[in-house]
Amino acid sequence: MLTTISLGNQHYNINTDFAHSLAIAVCFNNAEQQPNHFGATPATAIPMQANGFIGDTEQGGSCNVNELTLNPHCNGTHTETIAHICDTSNALALKVSALKIPPLMPCALISVTPIPAMGCHDEYSPGFNPDDFIIDRQQLEQHLSSYSIEQLQSVAVRTLPNTPSKCQENYSASNQPAFFSREAILYLNELGVEHLILDIPSLDRLDDDGLLTCHHIFWQVAEGAHQPSTNSLLNKTITEMAYIDNSIPDGFYFANIQTPAFVNDAAPSRPMLYQAEALPD
Repeated sequence: MLTTISLGNQHYNINTDFAHSLAIAVCFNNAEQQPNHFGATPATAIPMQANGFIGDTEQGGSCNVNELTLNPHCNGTHTETIAHICDTSNALALKVSALKIPPLMPCALISVTPIPAMGCHDEYSPGFNPDDFIIDRQQLEQHLSSYSIEQLQSVAVRTLPNTPSKCQENYSASNQPAFFSREAILYLNELGVEHLILDIPSLDRLDDDGLLTCHHIFWQVAEGAHQPSTNSLLNKTITEMAYIDNSIPDGFYFANIQTPAFVNDAAPSRPMLYQAEALPD
């Protein structure tokens, strides 16, 4: 189906029959084929058993009914809300089921090569470690300055080098992924970015003393606090641990973030990119 979208004074054609999925498939019961963050238990699936019924046709069941166990934050592509860093009892700490995400959002896809943090002018809390690699403000400025504010409702960031091994990467203290600087997230807020799609497991450093500095800045929740305020950016989302294939060129797209209606701070998700064809004026 061909859809025309008007964005400011520009019109775009979108073919909704063709999209790029940025989600990593969750291969249950196969830890070596799953990404993992923070030493989480691998995702598993077991047939349901109840009152003589077994949910496995290979074991004599009439149909397949699996019970799934997974950690949305650590076992694959997921989208998280402000409730990730706030007391879930607070009415302003929106859960995934309460989000109001447009079905198609302007999105810039960029590729960046994380740089050594030591010697960088940007900052982070806690301070940088000698082996840290970051995405800083200058990199984002170089890649996003050519886009209009209207085109940056969402931003997808692919880190380089980019290999399919990200789909099975085991991130740990000895395999520390890159993360964002404070100034980088402040810049994204200045641009009005509402939805971030990342191929790293977290905006923040894996071992950050529990501060989650960049998460707090992105949602405008006071650092060290777990209560959103009237100034907090409640409807924003962060999608992490995506995989953006090299066959998808940097450029302007429209994004769709598909999530189940979980009453939780995060849920497995399937971010999609649709090619945007600019129409002549």
